[in-house]
Amino acid sequence: MSRTLWRMLGGTLERVADDDAPALGRRVAASDDFGLVSQDQLAAVAQKALKLSTADGVQVDVGSNVQGNTRFAANQLTTAGDLADTSLTVQSYFGPKHAVVQTNDLSDESIRYAVTQSEAAARLAPDDPEAMPALPPQQYTNVNAFFDDTAAVTASDRAQAALGALGPARTSKTLTAAGFIVTSAQNGLTVNKAGLSAYFRSTSSNYQLTVRTTDGTGSGWAAADDHDWSKLDTKGVAERALDKAQRAAKPVAIEPGRYTVIFEPQAVGDLVQLILNYGGAREADEGRSPFVKASGGNKIGEKIVDSRITLFSDPTDPQLLSQPFDGEGLPLGRQVWIENGVLKQLYYTRFWAKKQGKTATGQPQSVKLAGGTTSVDQMIKDTDRGVLVTRLWYLREVDPRTILYTGLTRDGTFLIENGKVTKAIRNFRFNDSPLFMLNNVVEMGPPERLAGTEQGGDVAMPAIKAKDFTFTSLSEAV
Repeated sequence: MSRTLWRMLGGTLERVADDDAPALGRRVAASDDFGLVSQDQLAAVAQKALKLSTADGVQVDVGSNVQGNTRFAANQLTTAGDLADTSLTVQSYFGPKHAVVQTNDLSDESIRYAVTQSEAAARLAPDDPEAMPALPPQQYTNVNAFFDDTAAVTASDRAQAALGALGPARTSKTLTAAGFIVTSAQNGLTVNKAGLSAYFRSTSSNYQLTVRTTDGTGSGWAAADDHDWSKLDTKGVAERALDKAQRAAKPVAIEPGRYTVIFEPQAVGDLVQLILNYGGAREADEGRSPFVKASGGNKIGEKIVDSRITLFSDPTDPQLLSQPFDGEGLPLGRQVWIENGVLKQLYYTRFWAKKQGKTATGQPQSVKLAGGTTSVDQMIKDTDRGVLVTRLWYLREVDPRTILYTGLTRDGTFLIENGKVTKAIRNFRFNDSPLFMLNNVVEMGPPERLAGTEQGGDVAMPAIKAKDFTFTSLSEAV
């Protein structure tokens, strides 16, 4: 792995360690303009593995990643680093037996070793009753998720973005900022003996910032994410987090209970993206899903949430730009899960689709909730009494049959009275479900791409005002 580390001294970013080991050249000599192993070289590595294989079938995944990151805490830049890595995954099949070996060394010797070891392990593996034959060649939608501006971001660029929060925090004397900025470029190729070949490359930029008051009572959070660094509003992230921290100081306690709640997009995403965890057709068919009818069968075609709700996955959506195939190489197009409140479809794995006589859909790599046009400010003006929530965290499942979860509010929770935010309030523990929340929608804003997604993937959600959300207790945490 090639690695460069930096530190900030006296306001100057300087290199403090440089380990340009010969490993990168040993793995693969050729790369593209941004340090990624080129598509042609990935294909050459994959073909070597295919030719070495003596198994009945083999899937080869090979890819590279170049990442730059900058961390800061206690109002100081702490570290900056550049990382470059490659990976080779070989999965060999002998009938229903299969096994995987992975390495980040792309030398001929390592490729040979990965193939032979995966075959040896596969021969010893128990039969997999759900093993599927190799996919033949597929057609994929072209998705351009690679942006030169992002791939070219430097440590200095990231430091300047961080200083947009660090400067005001230092000046204030009452605020402390901490955050993480990471930019990356990555590519990957999947091939098999049946002729499948799937390639995708993308870039990403992510900025997450937490600001605390020095008295320990207030905390504000904001974040941004985009494939394109030039669209990342780092100034806006700093302004939101700084403002929230100041307004969140010295919170007061109010009684738990059911409240009208305005969820900012991040909080909506924290809950709503959980729905797809339960969106498998198999879970419904086997009776262990929220989408099972009491009389048997599933709820496809039934209204399950407010009629304004449409939830979908689409790799070509400009706010998503996700990989157009899943881990097996199945093509992914636009998939509508809920349309105008009605459950439209569930997703099928290849095994379950074959068993049920259906068409395999592939595992979605993105999710978006279509929104409305109401701003958060307008939602606040329209609210007599309610709670404004920045985000949720530490979510844990309570009841999978209803998608009931418990968790906590965090980093800025406020009381709304007579159309205005009047005071910061202590955080709540909640017990509620995204399905309940989406049945109680009052207003929605336009969707935004999210940055802090525990589930991963490309996610876009709107702000939502919903009634009767259940807060069960207070939390001492800031």
